[in-house]
Amino acid sequence: MFLRGRVLPVLAIALVLLPAAATAESPSAEEAAPVTLPEVEVVGATPLLGSGVDRDKVPAQTHVLTDRDISRDGYPQVLRALNEDVPGVTLDAAAGNPFQPNLLYHGFLASPLQGNPQGLAVYLNGARFNQPFGDTVNWDLIPDLAVDRMDLVGSNPVFGLNALGGALSIRMKNGFTYQGGEIDLLGGSFAHYQGNLQYGVQSGSVAAYIAATGLHEGGWRDLQSSNLGNFYSDLGWRGNRGEVHINLTAAQTRLNGPGTSPVELLAVDPGAQFTAPNLITNKYVQVNLTGSYDITDTTSLQGLAYYTYLLQKVYNGNVPSLSPCNDGSGFLCQAPAVFGTDRNGHPIPDFLNGGPYADLDQQSTNTNGYGAALQVTNRDELFGRPNKFIAGFSFDGAQTLFSSSTQIGGLSLSDRVFAGPGITIDQAGGSIAPVRVSVSDAYYGAFFTDTLDFTSQLSGNVAGRFNLAQIDLNDQLGSALTGNHTYSRFNPAGGLTYKILPSLTAYASYADANRAPTPAELTCASPCSLANFFTGDPNLKQVVSHTIEAGLRSQRQPFEGAALTANIAYFHSTLNNDILFVNSSIQGRAFFQNIGTTLRQGMDVAVQLKTDRLLAWIAYSYISATFETGFTASSPNNPAADANGNIQIRPGNHLPGTPNNLLKLGADYNVTDAWTIGGTGIAASGQYLFADEANLTPKTPTYFVLNLHTSYQVNKNLQLFGQIENAFNAKYYTFGTFSPTSSVFIAQVPGATNPRSYSPAAPIAGTVGIRFTF
Repeated sequence: MFLRGRVLPVLAIALVLLPAAATAESPSAEEAAPVTLPEVEVVGATPLLGSGVDRDKVPAQTHVLTDRDISRDGYPQVLRALNEDVPGVTLDAAAGNPFQPNLLYHGFLASPLQGNPQGLAVYLNGARFNQPFGDTVNWDLIPDLAVDRMDLVGSNPVFGLNALGGALSIRMKNGFTYQGGEIDLLGGSFAHYQGNLQYGVQSGSVAAYIAATGLHEGGWRDLQSSNLGNFYSDLGWRGNRGEVHINLTAAQTRLNGPGTSPVELLAVDPGAQFTAPNLITNKYVQVNLTGSYDITDTTSLQGLAYYTYLLQKVYNGNVPSLSPCNDGSGFLCQAPAVFGTDRNGHPIPDFLNGGPYADLDQQSTNTNGYGAALQVTNRDELFGRPNKFIAGFSFDGAQTLFSSSTQIGGLSLSDRVFAGPGITIDQAGGSIAPVRVSVSDAYYGAFFTDTLDFTSQLSGNVAGRFNLAQIDLNDQLGSALTGNHTYSRFNPAGGLTYKILPSLTAYASYADANRAPTPAELTCASPCSLANFFTGDPNLKQVVSHTIEAGLRSQRQPFEGAALTANIAYFHSTLNNDILFVNSSIQGRAFFQNIGTTLRQGMDVAVQLKTDRLLAWIAYSYISATFETGFTASSPNNPAADANGNIQIRPGNHLPGTPNNLLKLGADYNVTDAWTIGGTGIAASGQYLFADEANLTPKTPTYFVLNLHTSYQVNKNLQLFGQIENAFNAKYYTFGTFSPTSSVFIAQVPGATNPRSYSPAAPIAGTVGIRFTF
């Protein structure tokens, strides 16, 4: 049971304020111990590199992870570092693949899966990383080894579309920031084999950096495997007044994720999958050209131009949408007297003489993206006070060809895998039909942010951004999806920071942000295949967030050689016209709609102690994500639905997938100068299942998971490392929904009827590795 109510906030305030108060109550300046001021740390004020502002003057919650944080567990893992270190962050395994999780921050998503509302903006070296078609974030395309630093900030309109709940800015290494070489070789449980290579060199004003990773993991569940190849390189030049970099990111990945399985099946075989295949393949290239130039000692320019290419293919086995007609016709039907038809309009015969049947949903997304941004930064005084002003504009465009189709074929009884060749379903009404649409989108932004020191203690920030989104759809198979969609909005922000004491700062802010409906939402992308749902409907409305943040942060030296940081943060985000992927009455299909207002609010409390030998931290988050507008949704697999398969969502019902309570703790200790041991623990309360937006059924179970790691520096150039994940072999789940259990014969549990379906976390696993540096 987690501590709730007022206890933790009071304790947190005490942790933050008591050390500072002790300093303030000392009898006199002569008797007081010298105050050691913390080092000034900067965070990005905009997505572009080189636009940093004093972190203590940002009137919002900020989190910074360096390459050392990312590699603390033995080898670089971006998502694991975010999950273990940052309050309010959690991961769920909706797809059942460890390299394809959903990341939630305060209830806002950054997900690789179509159909999820993307509430976080992500940037890679200043370039927008949310993919143009669905604003998705493909974590498997990021070369973890090459990441130099990550900044996670609260809602800020300067970061453009999708920054409803915040923005994650990822900065990569280059030859100026990393010199030397490193080779990592590691392996472990579930046939995990991986090799990493990085090398950086500087010669005068020129520097180069290269990194590559190859990874294979066989997985612990049925038909679960991962193959990743990542490459990154950077060539840079630095002069007295300017700097230019060109860098390349490339990736090719193949991810099999078994997704969720019914609980009755998991009770018999925790590694079993329900229906298959569930495969996603990605081919990706990104080329960035970045530069900065100091016009004067106080004025500089930062710029960016980029190109991206993504080819993504998805193969998803599903329960059949057609079944043998009950009229003796010998055909397959979608409903009584409604024949299933093929591409030629002919009824599809009952070619398996009663089945069993399965669907295979396929989709292809082929995107060429491009963009540019330019900003000016000025540090001239304003009214005789220190001031930092940044203004600029950005453009992000893309050309996408998207296609999807559903085939009906056979089903293997032993493991429920689709068996082809199948017949493509093309219903005359379009309820299940092939989709092929070309998309041209253009996103324009003009932004500014200004931070003024009113006094040596009080600083104020005002910011704003105008967003214009233009999305043009051209239906390649007809005219139902052809259309032009335009969205625009100006989002303001403002806030104050006040340095109560040299080691204690208070802040408060308000910010608006928005996201436009994506081309995927406007076309009702797979797995819905119900493009005609939007034929006669008006455009989806854009989502707008209104966020209030307030908090305290402290950094002081409790004793020589130690640094103690403490933070308490409150957030309150109201979203108007939120978009939800809601189920339809047809099994396995869904569509997008605006569902009114939602609310995400809560608090984070964190304390960290760092000495020469010890790093320890603890963090607690309370997150409440609720619907504030009532509506009716179809949920045919929910056992608590009414006779029509509907559920009634009421104001105050909790959004699925977000645990109310998160507790994180960890420690690293240098036993000797060569040997380090450490561990992290994460505890989370249960969450409501997806398709149970009305909160009618029990939550997933609460869980606690402990991970351990160690490293030993054999000599200057050789290190051994290892880690144990889920050291207590906890049985837990991070994602749940409902499956049509009774619609598919399950050989392991014949007659299974419970529709509750979970994505199980991996059992205990170990990894060992060796690192060569030169």
